Amino acid sequence: MEQIKNSLFLISSLFFSIAFLAIGYGMMITFIGVYLKQMGASNLSIGLINSAFFLGAMASSIFSQKIISSIGHIRSFATFAALMVITFLLHSIFLNELFWGVLRLISGFAFYALLIILESWLNEKSSNEKRGEILAVYTIIFYLSTALGQLILSIPTASEYFIFTVGSVLVLLSLIFIAMTKIKEPILKPFGQYSFPKLYFIVPLALAGSFIGGFFVGGFFTMVPLYILNLFDSTQMLSIFMAVTILGGLVSQWPIGKLSDKYGRRKLIAFCGFFTAFVSFLFVILPHFEILYYILGVLLGVSIFAIYPLSLSRANDVLDENKDIVEISRALLFTYGLGSFVAPIVIGFGFKFINEDIIFLLFVVLGLFLALYSLSRQRIADDDMSVFVNVPVASGAVMPEFDPRQDEQWVEEHTKN
Repeated sequence: MEQIKNSLFLISSLFFSIAFLAIGYGMMITFIGVYLKQMGASNLSIGLINSAFFLGAMASSIFSQKIISSIGHIRSFATFAALMVITFLLHSIFLNELFWGVLRLISGFAFYALLIILESWLNEKSSNEKRGEILAVYTIIFYLSTALGQLILSIPTASEYFIFTVGSVLVLLSLIFIAMTKIKEPILKPFGQYSFPKLYFIVPLALAGSFIGGFFVGGFFTMVPLYILNLFDSTQMLSIFMAVTILGGLVSQWPIGKLSDKYGRRKLIAFCGFFTAFVSFLFVILPHFEILYYILGVLLGVSIFAIYPLSLSRANDVLDENKDIVEISRALLFTYGLGSFVAPIVIGFGFKFINEDIIFLLFVVLGLFLALYSLSRQRIADDDMSVFVNVPVASGAVMPEFDPRQDEQWVEEHTKN
């Protein structure tokens, strides 16, 4: 335990940087849609603008590695942090929907590049026996910081200038910790290519779960705020709702992980699908009371944030040692990002041509599909199962390398426990 504490202290600058970035991430990803709604933008436009952020994220997973490798981690971090600050400040001085879409694209690219830099550093400084504990700390920090970012929106005097300024300050604070770090820069390995048709035949349930999990999480962060704001017309209520939902996701990770280790991923993915569908249906039919929506938010977070980690675990259960687990996990992460990208576009069209209940009706349909599809797949034998590992709500392309399940000895030790 003392050795783990010493390791965490040595990389504490990385954790502080992650915390400030995640606070800004949680605050901005919710506020953008809310502010555009208040300015009279259509739900379809808001969906398209929000989707640009995740398009930038997917582009970052493909192209940012070359930039980081060529100029180094610290210079890259300063470059991408500067890009984020520039986009935040430009948001505050010029309102144009097309321009904002470009800014969200750039900020998504920059934010996920920053995650790649931080995760590769954490990966470099984590030995096999400490990797699981460090990833757990990373996950807790990211969830708590993202939830804290939501609560900033409830400050009564939080105008758009205040939010964009605070977002810029948070990114700059994260840069200070990196600029002053004495941690040696790691070597970032090239990201390999992957074939999605081939991937579907290898891990079909993991692929479907990653996409639908991304759809749920992307829809939650970008379009659910519009739904809540339309019902209650209260930014304070919205910020609390978003925060408790994220905390529900954090609290559920460990019990769901333990249950999946015992009963299998297939059953737990099915449970999360059915549970998401049930809670989403309650959003549509129950009366609009604030306290009731807080409870529903916690319950929604319990399931939607667990689907992607369960899908990763399912992939690790299915794959044998001859398969490239890192590259397949990275493909699943890309699929998760693709789901997040598609969600605000589809939901935005639904808002425009049907009504705002469509968001939870889509959640019902996708939840039921995932549950039934999961139950139709083959069960994995107990002896072939890996170990569930918690992951942050947003991850860069290095996360698969950081996953402690890549070490067979670690898996064996934790399977026995």
